[in-house]
Parts: sequence; C-alpha cells; structure tokens
Amino acid sequence: MDHRLSNRFLRLAVLFALIGMGLGYWMGATEQFTASPVHAHINLLGWVSMALYGLFYRVQPSAALGWLPQTHFWVALIGLLIFMPALAAKLLGGAGMQAAANLGLMVGPTLTLLSMILFVVIVFRATGSRAALA
Repeated sequence: MDHRLSNRFLRLAVLFALIGMGLGYWMGATEQFTASPVHAHINLLGWVSMALYGLFYRVQPSAALGWLPQTHFWVALIGLLIFMPALAAKLLGGAGMQAAANLGLMVGPTLTLLSMILFVVIVFRATGSRAALA
C-alpha cells in the first residue's frame, strides 16, 4: 500500500503543530498576543486540516491516486505558506509591508479555499455510491 501522500500530509501536520505551539509559547512568554490570528490559523489549517487530509488518504488509499490529490497537496501547502507570512506581515509589519501583505492575503486564502474545494471533490469521488460498489 502506497502511503506517500498520507505521510507527507501527516509530517507537515506535526511540523505545523510544533510551529503553532511554539508561536503560542512565545506569545505567552512575552505577553505579546498580536499574532494570535496567525497562531490560530497555523494550528487549524496547518495542524488540524493537514492531519485530517493525511488520515483520510491513509484510510482511503485509492483516493490518493492520480493528479488531483497531488494538486491538492501542493495547493494546500503553497496556500498556507503564502497565507501565514502575509497575515503576520499585516498584523506585525510596518506601513511598507502592507501592500505585499494585502496581496498575500488575497492569494494565500484563495489557494487555501481552492485546496478545500479539491478535497471535497476527492472525498465525494472516493466515498460516492460508485466507489462503494468497487
């Protein structure tokens, strides 16, 4: 059984959990909570969503086959890697960073939403009545 896609999502999930927890630890230690939305999004989109994607592909390995699941992986990862720094720049950056932050806050969340749309298609294909008969 090929679990490469599941493994990639699960490995990213635990890395994002560590990053999110580290950011939360730093915020608590310094009593600087301006980055709380970044912390929350890293934990939800990075840790929880990536872990759930990985677990789904683990229990439905046939759903990981083909170009669509690979596209899902890259769109989810790239979206998050654009979204989180852009959100941090918007919250923490000076006036000079706002234009780049605003661009990132259009592209990153759009890719993140697109990754969920791809996942919806993948889940429905893998769990539909035709898939149940196979």
